[in-house]
Amino acid sequence: MTLNPEIFKAYDVRGTYPDQVHEDGARAIGAAFVTYLQAKRIGVGRDMRLSSPSLASAFIEGATSMGADVVDFGMIPTDVLYFGVAKDGLDGGVQVTASHNPKQYNGMKMVRQHAFPLSGDAGIGDIRDMIANGGLPKAAATRGTVSKSDVVEPYVEHVMSFIDPSVIRPFTVVLDAGSGMGGLIGPLLFDRLPCKTTRLCFEIDGRFPNHEANPLIEENRVDITEGVLAERADIGIAWDGDADRCFFIDGTGEFVSGDFVTALLAEAFLLKHPGSTIIYDLRASYAVRDVVAQYGGTSLMNRVGHAFFKRRMRETNAIFGGEVTGHYYFRDNFYADNGFIPALLILELMSKKGKSLRDLLEPLRAKYFISGEINTTLSSMAAVPPKLEQIGAAYPDATQYRLDGLSIEYPDWHFNVRASNTEPLLRLNLEATTPEQMATRRDEVLGLIRS
Repeated sequence: MTLNPEIFKAYDVRGTYPDQVHEDGARAIGAAFVTYLQAKRIGVGRDMRLSSPSLASAFIEGATSMGADVVDFGMIPTDVLYFGVAKDGLDGGVQVTASHNPKQYNGMKMVRQHAFPLSGDAGIGDIRDMIANGGLPKAAATRGTVSKSDVVEPYVEHVMSFIDPSVIRPFTVVLDAGSGMGGLIGPLLFDRLPCKTTRLCFEIDGRFPNHEANPLIEENRVDITEGVLAERADIGIAWDGDADRCFFIDGTGEFVSGDFVTALLAEAFLLKHPGSTIIYDLRASYAVRDVVAQYGGTSLMNRVGHAFFKRRMRETNAIFGGEVTGHYYFRDNFYADNGFIPALLILELMSKKGKSLRDLLEPLRAKYFISGEINTTLSSMAAVPPKLEQIGAAYPDATQYRLDGLSIEYPDWHFNVRASNTEPLLRLNLEATTPEQMATRRDEVLGLIRS
């Protein structure tokens, strides 16, 4: 069985269908996944992509051929799979999805027990090598069984348990599910709330007829931005394709960075659970660190990537963790990320404070000026280490650390430069205390990166 090794990424399996990701490959990955985990019982879910049903069926064939029983959760968001695996005590689970990628892509997100993720370092590489080296064992004497399970209703109850619905005010809210899995769960949550909602792209359709389900790209936010302005809404909420991430638009139509969402969610948790620990990623604005200190919590900086976040949260009993890319993790959600809990918590915070999202953000936007993530393509991955050395040498008087790439800190500005996990890119995130300094320092560091 030959599979393109490039589909095995740092956090998942992903590629174009059917040339890179196909049914034969899914069958082999199913067999290897069960073998690697020595799993007796696993869960399988899938998103709305047109190729997902056949890929999920092939994966299930491979898994049951090794004697494992499969619980088929059907078409669900990724975080519902995590919930099903953790709640039912399964040995692992797989979601057939390509997340926010365009419609020609598909792939798999894989977790072991307690919904802890497999990664390139732990599991995904082993599965790749097992298939490449012909290391799959013979089929089991007795094929595993397949049963169906619907965990959507218990999942919705679980998500609702994070807030007090009785405090939610009747805000005007615009929602955009991007034709993805947000269209399945969104109505079940928002029908229970007093908000007046405008619901865009809620018809689930793997052809993405309106726009791609990737709200990080500006052109995919045109509909929700126009909707927020037309409705004079208090907030806009959009989901990516598999709905494990949500994104926010304020009442003026401005996109809210993941750093600031992390800071607001930290505040929401610390108001309820004083003294808790919050984990944030090293690219993030100091807004997170400062808000956590203001509300009496403990903040811990962490390297990027969900496996690292989930491990650190377990080690420190952190109540919440946030990454600038819109992945938000919750201790009371089996330490897994979730795309609906943040939406409810932000609405609850707005309700408790009697403020719109824009009002909540005002003190942060007046003090923290962030570049956003800026990517630069290099000639090859080999160019990364010398480039980081060159940048580090340019700032000998700074506080420097190398938790993930290179971080440089001064009292009034700081930045992180790190390599992409999958391609020869350097990613810059920079922040300063004035917009002028942010622009100057951003251009200065980009000059070094691109020289």
